[in-house]
Amino acid sequence: MLPSTAAMPPFHLAFPVHDIAAARAFYGELLGCPEGRSSSEWVDFNFYGHQIVAHLAPDECSRRAGSSKVDDHDVPVRHFGAVLNLAQWQQLADRLQAAGTRFVIEPYIRFKGEPGEQATMFFLDPSGNAIEIKAFANLDSLFAK
Repeated sequence: MLPSTAAMPPFHLAFPVHDIAAARAFYGELLGCPEGRSSSEWVDFNFYGHQIVAHLAPDECSRRAGSSKVDDHDVPVRHFGAVLNLAQWQQLADRLQAAGTRFVIEPYIRFKGEPGEQATMFFLDPSGNAIEIKAFANLDSLFAK
């Protein structure tokens, strides 16, 4: 049996970056993710309660994935992200816009009026990793069909 969203265990994700200092500036300063353990080759971040690890691997950053049509937008196939509450999502969207972030998909409401209606936005980190941040008015809609 899968855990409910209220008791979800933290997720772990490791991903490549071309520059550790740029990753620290982006994830730590811009996104506000507290830093955990680190070395000259990698750094842990608390990504909204989940552990993500940026590994220095510049050659891996040049690999580009395709996109898939979702709600008339080209969604990067390879991406990761977080599900926030609507207030947190809006605060982050405002902070990213104020910082001049170039969005792959500007903040908007997807599947409006349908099951699974959600606020979403896509942007890239300095190494080209695609990130989606989304929010639901009702978190029970996370897996709605």
